[in-house]
Amino acid sequence: MSGGASGDARVGIGARLRAGREKAGLTLLHAAEKLHVDPRVLEALESERFESLGAAVFARGHLRRYAELIGERAAELEALYSERVPAEPPDLTRIPRASRSAPPQGLAFAGTVVLVGFAVAGLAWLLSQGWGRGGPATVTEVPVSQPATPAEEPDTAPAPRATPVSEPPAPLSLAPERSGAPTQSGAAEPVQPLNVTLRFTEDSWVEIYDVNGERLLYGTGNADTVRRLRGTPPLRVVLGNAPAVAIEINGRIEHVPDSAVSRRDTAQFFIGPSGRIAQRASQAAGG
Repeated sequence: MSGGASGDARVGIGARLRAGREKAGLTLLHAAEKLHVDPRVLEALESERFESLGAAVFARGHLRRYAELIGERAAELEALYSERVPAEPPDLTRIPRASRSAPPQGLAFAGTVVLVGFAVAGLAWLLSQGWGRGGPATVTEVPVSQPATPAEEPDTAPAPRATPVSEPPAPLSLAPERSGAPTQSGAAEPVQPLNVTLRFTEDSWVEIYDVNGERLLYGTGNADTVRRLRGTPPLRVVLGNAPAVAIEINGRIEHVPDSAVSRRDTAQFFIGPSGRIAQRASQAAGG
């Protein structure tokens, strides 16, 4: 047994993936359809062109899902990938340094000096024009604020002060309309979890996520099996072979609308809080 395991480890990643797919009786297109990816992604994995898949985290994710589909040992393939594509160390030369903040301070100081110079020159020009000798004429023009204006404020002050007193109740009347709750406190009733049962007449890929995006079910449902789960709606559902899956929600049989099923029999839809199936998330959220 140890000799067979070590022999598999010496075989390349692409060769093991291709052999596992052929052993499972899957074509490249069929495998890509089950994984809901472009066939070129699987071609890149089998030819070990990992750089075309983008960052290492994406290549690892595709490699792990492909290995699980064809029954290969995902941990061994990931270890081979780590040996083949080692992690790149961070580039410390791109870390910003604090010394670069010095030039803006120097510029600010130079600007201050220039402004002070202009102020001194302007004051000297005003003095040269006789401001110091024309005291009586200039003193009468300095108080431009017109003291009569503050004296009139008591007449006009009551109107603006009374306005804010009547405005605060307005936002309080809008709270029940936004929440839509019949209670006086305005708190909405909590959404109850749904019981979902899936009955498979043929093999089908299935993915189900709850309202928080948490994955409740992910994988292939085999023919003549039943899968049950419980989650908070709205639920997002993806089926790889929709006609082969019967859905029960809280004990009630629900049918997937034909508009949600593609020509390849794949389907993506949502289940609302009332247990009804909708093609769009906005429709499911409403019920």
